[in-house]
Amino acid sequence: MKKVISTNNAPAAIGPYSQAIEANGMLFLSGMLPIDPSTGNIVEGGVKEQTSRIFKNIEAVLAAAGTTMDNIVKTTVFLDDMSLFGEMNEVYGSCFSGAFPARSAFAVKSLPKNALVEIEVVAVK
Repeated sequence: MKKVISTNNAPAAIGPYSQAIEANGMLFLSGMLPIDPSTGNIVEGGVKEQTSRIFKNIEAVLAAAGTTMDNIVKTTVFLDDMSLFGEMNEVYGSCFSGAFPARSAFAVKSLPKNALVEIEVVAVK
């Protein structure tokens, strides 16, 4: 059985999808954009500021599901350009303690709302 996870502390879905789904002790978070939930806008700044905002959004959705960043097992990072990888990676690395989750990172042609980065997450409860 699946359960929809939703919180006002992270941006609302901008399409026909859920912020996250819980199923069989697993959490599947949709791709998170660097949107400030209080304004509905992409945060100002570059990829570092955007990555930081994304992780705040991820933490909010995980908290709504009753878990934390420590339970993330896999991330997928989508970048507007691979030249942004180093700066994104610097912020990314500071968001975890202990063992890092598995990760894939890709450059894509473009991202919604012209974001520089989007990150999706799989976590366990």
